[in-house]
Amino acid sequence: MEIVELHQLTKSYRRNRGIADVSFSIEEGEIFGFIGPNGAGKSTTIRTLLNFIYPTSGSASIFGKDIVRESKEIRERVGYLPSEVHYYDDMRVIDLLTYSGRFHKSFKEERLKQLASRLDLHLDRKIEDLSFGNRKKTGIVQALLHEPDLIILDEPTSGLDPLMQHHFFDLLHEEQKRGATVFFSSHILSEVQKLCDRVAIIKEGQLMKVETIESLTKNKVKNITVVVDGAESVSIELAGIISCEAKASELKILYSGDIQLLLKELSGLPLKDVLIEEPSLEEVFMHYYES
Repeated sequence: MEIVELHQLTKSYRRNRGIADVSFSIEEGEIFGFIGPNGAGKSTTIRTLLNFIYPTSGSASIFGKDIVRESKEIRERVGYLPSEVHYYDDMRVIDLLTYSGRFHKSFKEERLKQLASRLDLHLDRKIEDLSFGNRKKTGIVQALLHEPDLIILDEPTSGLDPLMQHHFFDLLHEEQKRGATVFFSSHILSEVQKLCDRVAIIKEGQLMKVETIESLTKNKVKNITVVVDGAESVSIELAGIISCEAKASELKILYSGDIQLLLKELSGLPLKDVLIEEPSLEEVFMHYYES
């Protein structure tokens, strides 16, 4: 079942870049990654989905409901963490979260305390006394309080230390097991690769690719290390070579073509060793951004 569907969703601005003809869907129960550098259109897409800004053209639905006409019903079942969280500074964390939670019929104070404990968030402190990381923890608890069916997270790990990120990822996997769907927007590729089932790559407001992590990093692009005498003087010209860098006695090749053709080309060199590996998501990502 498709929880989120976008059909040629477009948001245009007079001077600033928005998004153009973005189409993809998110299946129920998956953790879906949305990646691109700052300014690529990630937040614009999310804000349009939540009806904070109106689309210029195209359409989208969440839970089968139109994002514009039925936005109120949608928001009741969505937990949202923006990239930057802003609260009333003179409120205590417990008062803010209790106030927020009571907008939802499913709110339970016990869940609030459990989430705060998991994230080591002190509920009696004032917002103005919180570090950036603790403000982000407050936003995470707020997003998860009411056991939402869809969790939308925009750059959620900024400000969290590595240990807290680990606890946060555990929480998201537990939410997934509960049946929730997670839309995870980030520019940190290593955590997307670790966490997500599928990923969409956005570049300058346009969708470049929607694929499983496994498919992106396997079979299509290879990382090849060639140990060869005089590596710096070796030149390989072959369709499919994305990059080729010489370091000491090694050639580092990122390749997306026919592996048989590459091996045939390499066979004429004074080889000492060849290592073929799957690339990281970051290397695949850079391929789309540099092409």
